[in-house]
Amino acid sequence: MKEMIKNASILLVITLVAGCLLGLVNYATKDTIELRQTEQKNKAYQDVFSDASTFEATEFTISDKLLNDMAEAGYGGASIDEVIVAKDASGNALGNVYTVTSHEGYGGDIRFTVGIREDGTVNGISLLEINETAGLGMNAEKVLVPQFAAKKVDNFAYTKTGAVSENEVDAISGATITTRAITNGVNMSLYYFQHGNGGEN
Repeated sequence: MKEMIKNASILLVITLVAGCLLGLVNYATKDTIELRQTEQKNKAYQDVFSDASTFEATEFTISDKLLNDMAEAGYGGASIDEVIVAKDASGNALGNVYTVTSHEGYGGDIRFTVGIREDGTVNGISLLEINETAGLGMNAEKVLVPQFAAKKVDNFAYTKTGAVSENEVDAISGATITTRAITNGVNMSLYYFQHGNGGEN
């Protein structure tokens, strides 16, 4: 009995010490992690709006009706996390940067930014988080990302047979799920821009 109490006490002390050490490490690295995340997001904003001088967060709302409309349009598997206004050196709005999370990825959520100019042109997209299959979905950076740049369309469609129109993108070979997830996320941003760019609709 005494041996059991002794062993339990030792385990308790080890657990407490380990917990305290983890807490200290988390506290010590929290600011560094947040700084890196901020730097990553700022780079993603600049990637999709290279001509912008400043980026300002703005409040936005998506009505239940608009959410339903998005779902009916096939974009219910994504969400808009934030809307950032891109401005030039004179303070004029150039367009918006949408941070999107697609919940349809093969390996989990895919987060990326979408830059849309005031006239509806998609400047481009920039990946923030992606954990797809190596050699397949992870090819999104080099295969998919460039295809959305400088396109003014109502929405995008992906194809496995070779893009022939402005609104088509070539699917990643062997990674249709990843292709669909990113394309639907971009389309959700476009839909919000077109139908709810001020909130209620």
